[in-house]
Amino acid sequence: MQKATEFEVGKVKPSAYLALIFLILFFSGLLAGHDMLKAFDFSTLTGGFGKIPKILDEANIKATTFIGDGGSGARAGFLFAFSLIPAVMLALGVIEVMEHYGAIKAAQKLLNPILKPILGVPGLCGLILITDLQSTDAGAAMSKEARDKNYINDKDLVVICAWQYSGAGMINNFFAIGSALLGHLVCLPIIPLVLMLIMKFVGAIFVRIVLNTFYKKDFE
Repeated sequence: MQKATEFEVGKVKPSAYLALIFLILFFSGLLAGHDMLKAFDFSTLTGGFGKIPKILDEANIKATTFIGDGGSGARAGFLFAFSLIPAVMLALGVIEVMEHYGAIKAAQKLLNPILKPILGVPGLCGLILITDLQSTDAGAAMSKEARDKNYINDKDLVVICAWQYSGAGMINNFFAIGSALLGHLVCLPIIPLVLMLIMKFVGAIFVRIVLNTFYKKDFE
């Protein structure tokens, strides 16, 4: 098994913490609802594709994206995968710029005391987990990049993948797809959101326990 190299944090400059705060706010979705600050929100900057009108008949016009409607098989899958590229490119580009300013080191130093005892992963994984709350594609791409750069090892990768897999893109999916049900909730919308977040940690902790027991030899 290929092991991760030691990630040297060293001295973290104040600008690195500012870069980390920017990254957290950028991927958290907290700025999406603000009139001016949404210009610094990941989903806002990712945007959306324009609609192409599909004329079914004179009285029925349905708007679709360039992916179209009714596609299937490898060709439909290719177009769907093609639509993911802009968000992944934007996420990796912003991460690369903020890494230059020390955001990864700041995340490692600040989040390590939290994530290490709970999930057993380095603090820099916090950025990946926060990103996954908005975009599962960007979170997956950042996980791969962290492993390719040896910031994390194979076991770390499996644990954070388990965290991301359950309820991936939680915030976007909850308010976009689940918005139809919000009016029927008998509790505040924040309660199921917090419950899902807790269960993501429960699932990842369960996977960590399994890796440290049944599959311990595979990661030695």
